[in-house]
Amino acid sequence: MERRLRDAFPVKCKTSTPLRGDCLKLIIGLGNPGLKYQTTRHNSGFFAVDEIAASHNIPVQLKGFDACYGKGRIGDIPILLVKPMTFMNISGYAVKKIVDYFKIDIPDMIVIHDDIDLPFRTIRLKAGGGHAGHKGLISIIDSLVNPEFIRVRIGIGRPFDKLAVERYVLEQFAEDEMRLLPEIMKTVGDAVTMIATSGIQAAMNLYNEKPANQLDNENDAILR
Repeated sequence: MERRLRDAFPVKCKTSTPLRGDCLKLIIGLGNPGLKYQTTRHNSGFFAVDEIAASHNIPVQLKGFDACYGKGRIGDIPILLVKPMTFMNISGYAVKKIVDYFKIDIPDMIVIHDDIDLPFRTIRLKAGGGHAGHKGLISIIDSLVNPEFIRVRIGIGRPFDKLAVERYVLEQFAEDEMRLLPEIMKTVGDAVTMIATSGIQAAMNLYNEKPANQLDNENDAILR
């Protein structure tokens, strides 16, 4: 199962000279680099970026700015897909480089990350806000001095032992959870696509409000 998930969500990238261009949306998935962390809960953002890359034929294979990234389009919207290759707690170092180089407006930036305050199989969308103790968000907010980017929160649940949060997020997904990840990431990818093409309010109205069974019928989606 773990090998199958690694095949579905690769993290390898190749070196290339960065190309400057107009990018209306910056989509960043947070995680830690390396095989050791590849299928951990904290790498939910990486999984989501790989799903979006596959769905929209955007290879995330360029290397620069301490990140792997790819350029492409979602519909008519030009985007950058990014996986910072720093560790989670210094993600802002790579994000700041990309934002500055490509002159990204902060409200046009979407950050996808794991969230222990949401149950597994839950996603929530929001624009702006705090960091709720998430080290990747802390680093990004500190680096940009601006919290007004869009967040896509992927629920991973809390451990029974509240003192073991750091260990929990760095553990592999349980086998039953891993079986559900492709469907969850499909839902996340659909939500990000809607943010890019229709705006955050329209996406929140659909993905934050409707019950799971209604979304299942409409979008083959799972949320709660």
